[in-house]
Amino acid sequence: MITPVLLCGGSGTRLWPLSRRSYPKQFAALLSDESLFQTSAKRLSGPDYATPLVVTNAEFRFIVTEQLAAIGVDPAAVLIEPEGRNTAPAVLAAALWLEKTDPDALMLVAPSDHVIPDAEAFRAALDAGTPAAQAGRLVTFGITPTHAETGYGWLELETAPNGGAEVLDLIRFVEKPDAENAKIMLDQGRFLWNAGIFLFSVATILKAFETHAPEMIPAARQAVEQGRTDLGFLRLAPEPWAGLDDISIDYAVMERADNLSVVPYSAGWSDLGDWQAVLREMDRDGDGVATGGNALAIDCHDTLLRSEAEAMELVGIGLDGIVVIAMPDAVLVADASRSQEVKVAVAALKAKGAKQATAFPKDHRPWGWFETLVLGGRFQVKRIVVHPGAALSLQSHHHRSEHWIVVSGTAKVTIGDEVKLLSENQSVYVPLGATHRMENPGKVDMVLIEVQTGSYLGEDDIVRYEDVYARD
Repeated sequence: MITPVLLCGGSGTRLWPLSRRSYPKQFAALLSDESLFQTSAKRLSGPDYATPLVVTNAEFRFIVTEQLAAIGVDPAAVLIEPEGRNTAPAVLAAALWLEKTDPDALMLVAPSDHVIPDAEAFRAALDAGTPAAQAGRLVTFGITPTHAETGYGWLELETAPNGGAEVLDLIRFVEKPDAENAKIMLDQGRFLWNAGIFLFSVATILKAFETHAPEMIPAARQAVEQGRTDLGFLRLAPEPWAGLDDISIDYAVMERADNLSVVPYSAGWSDLGDWQAVLREMDRDGDGVATGGNALAIDCHDTLLRSEAEAMELVGIGLDGIVVIAMPDAVLVADASRSQEVKVAVAALKAKGAKQATAFPKDHRPWGWFETLVLGGRFQVKRIVVHPGAALSLQSHHHRSEHWIVVSGTAKVTIGDEVKLLSENQSVYVPLGATHRMENPGKVDMVLIEVQTGSYLGEDDIVRYEDVYARD
């Protein structure tokens, strides 16, 4: 059986404003009702696959488990990185964790934000590469290029692929090329896009690290062995982890190894690296126009219009080659051919201190989520959604009081020593400084409106006394 190792710690700024550091693209429902992460987990499940191992960071740990639970997938483990150190440390930690139970296990390392529409064809490619991985090869999967792409690295093969599922020898990795060299490689037919998807045994990848990056193994092993179990997660030990190089698996191992094989794959793939790539993957009309949410296109061509705000109607008239993404707190308007430059805009927003650069309008928490509806001088109005069986921490505030109005569901409310149940249209007042907690004892989401008033309304004005999610 193959153990999928899903990497989902990235920040995904190139799809801003939908993807942000606090809620990156792998968790967004970009092309269907399921997120890219959920689709990846489902694609790599079935009788031939063990339950997945997920490597992520502390901010996303509850999003990971919530989204997996929604599709009926129970992970073998969720490893929490103390800080992002690129893919080499993540892969090494996963291999060391798997070594404890099965050193000969096959592990499939896959990013969780890629689009692979034909799951059956992809699994057939994995089947083709399995014997080579079992024989001690480091197997990667190269994508048959459809155009002279400059945003991906490439793989050079000894011979041109024949179009079927075959295992070929890899000559070298090629860095992201300029347009001229990308065209040359496309025309030669011996080059594939590097998808960053790998299949190998635990023993093989550990031997590769011992050969090509031995300095990484002691710190990674300490991080795993000294890791702390927390609510079902394994928090890798931060001190040894901090000593690991911030380096990709390609640089650390793959580009130095001599036992590399490639399985070409041509049944459709995208890393959704920018909004132009999203446009290519979406259903388009005869004029090449794709819309999402409350969006209307009039006399537009090769354009993407997407409204992610419930109450916002987005209308485009006479647009050609344009991307417009409307969020409740930010709007992107860009030439589709310059989608890669969105990261420049994010950097500029960070420099001016705009919270929209990194913070998502919906703040996802282990108990559910909230969003700010109105924010003014000394007051704030939020919509809060609490999942069934979930509870906020027992807390108090130094600078604000709160008024809660239940919109739907049932709320179990604790204020000081008093505990009461509130149903739809009922409300309660939480005085300044009072200890309080909100819980959902029901079977459906509980929705309420919170009105805050006070001299300071920041999220850091929280004193926690008890928390079922072990947050500080």
